[in-house]
Amino acid sequence: MRRRKKSENGGFNVWRSYSDMMAGVLLLFVLLMCVTLFQAQKSYDESIKERDEKIALQEEYTLEILAQQNELDEKEGQLKDQNQQLKTQDEKLKDQEELLAQLASKLKDQEATLNSQQAALNEKTALLKDQQAQIDQIIGVKADVIEALKKEFAKNNINVDIDTQTGAMTLESSVLFAYDEAELTEEGKQALEQVLPIYCKVLLQEDYMKYLAEIIIDGYTDTDGDYSYNLQLSQQRSLAVAQYLLDIQGNFLNSDQSQDLQEYLTVNGHSMANPVLDANGNVDKDASRRVEVKFRLKDEEMIEELNKVMTEADTKTEKADNTEEKTEEKSQEQPVS
Repeated sequence: MRRRKKSENGGFNVWRSYSDMMAGVLLLFVLLMCVTLFQAQKSYDESIKERDEKIALQEEYTLEILAQQNELDEKEGQLKDQNQQLKTQDEKLKDQEELLAQLASKLKDQEATLNSQQAALNEKTALLKDQQAQIDQIIGVKADVIEALKKEFAKNNINVDIDTQTGAMTLESSVLFAYDEAELTEEGKQALEQVLPIYCKVLLQEDYMKYLAEIIIDGYTDTDGDYSYNLQLSQQRSLAVAQYLLDIQGNFLNSDQSQDLQEYLTVNGHSMANPVLDANGNVDKDASRRVEVKFRLKDEEMIEELNKVMTEADTKTEKADNTEEKTEEKSQEQPVS
């Protein structure tokens, strides 16, 4: 019995040793697998890193190539621009050469002209008379307009008050409006239908329109009452006359003249300013309540034209004097035989 028990203990020890050995082998296998996996992961990471580096290097190389290509394109564009500039400069040189040739030809013509300017001195008096006539014509434009207005009203048997100095046509408010009102009466409309077409048609004539700057409608009140109220009333009255003029313009103006009228028309209200005085120097309230239709010419343009005429006259006179002096110098330089 004791020997059998010893034999059983020996078998158990063998199996335990075998299991320990297998466990060690398994542990060794696991360690080998871990080392292998670690190496594989490390190799994989290195390959991924190497791939990323190659991709980055390739992108950098691609960007560098694109930059070089852009630089080449820019240089090519600059070369094209330079070629175009050279071409333009060549064309300019050709033009300048042609211009020089023309100037040389003109110089010859001027030399020939100098010989004929002596005869022009004899025409200076006639030229000055002609220029004086032009100046008189410019200065007399306003007088001509006023005279034309008077003749046209007289031809139509219409008696109106036109200032001989300014050309202003005065319309009494008592005819156009009821007291303290800004709405045109029927009598006022009839009066405006008679005078406004004649006044506007004369001003819009081709001979006068080129000098015309404004057609002005001014409203005035008497000196009674508040200034602000009178200002509003005078503005409303002048605006009512202007609006009625625009309403009836199609009856006597064509489309082009209507457009011109709208461009020139100006409306103002002056309240109690510039009252009309009677013979004793007192304010005539009835006469002060009025609407004036007037015009303004392009005075500055007329002055410029006048200065232009005078400058041309001075220039021609100066040229003639210079020619005369040069002629005298040449005659003095000639040797005495």
